[in-house]
Amino acid sequence: MHAHVDQPEVRRVARGEYPLWDEALAVLNQDVAATHTEQGPLQLLAQPSYEAGELEYVYVALANGEWHGNHLYPKTAEDSAHALAIVADAAQDTVTELLWQAWPLCVEHNLGTHACEVDGVLSWWCSGRRSEGGPGHSCAAVGALGTL
Repeated sequence: MHAHVDQPEVRRVARGEYPLWDEALAVLNQDVAATHTEQGPLQLLAQPSYEAGELEYVYVALANGEWHGNHLYPKTAEDSAHALAIVADAAQDTVTELLWQAWPLCVEHNLGTHACEVDGVLSWWCSGRRSEGGPGHSCAAVGALGTL
């Protein structure tokens, strides 16, 4: 006989609970607003751990509450820049997998980009070559897709 195990209840994270994640998500939502106006802003959701003594799991979710990918580890963000990199990766996983499309796209090459540090700034990097050559290029700083 099986005992029915209920999944821990998911809740929306209140502003201020995870200040570094809040700040990073606000930056990412600028890119979502610029590229997916119909989706609404991303949000942070939390789910208690099944493990005794473990912290809750925090996810980057679409406005409708769906998420994909690994949870954020609240104690791993060292500073705002590191938190932005972690949240950008989680946001990209959620948007890409649930909307079934690469995100964000390089407008020049129509290729998916990835967050990486370029000259000390977290940027969306495209691996497409430009006419002047080179292994790829920065499309925009994370959070600045609306300025293109």
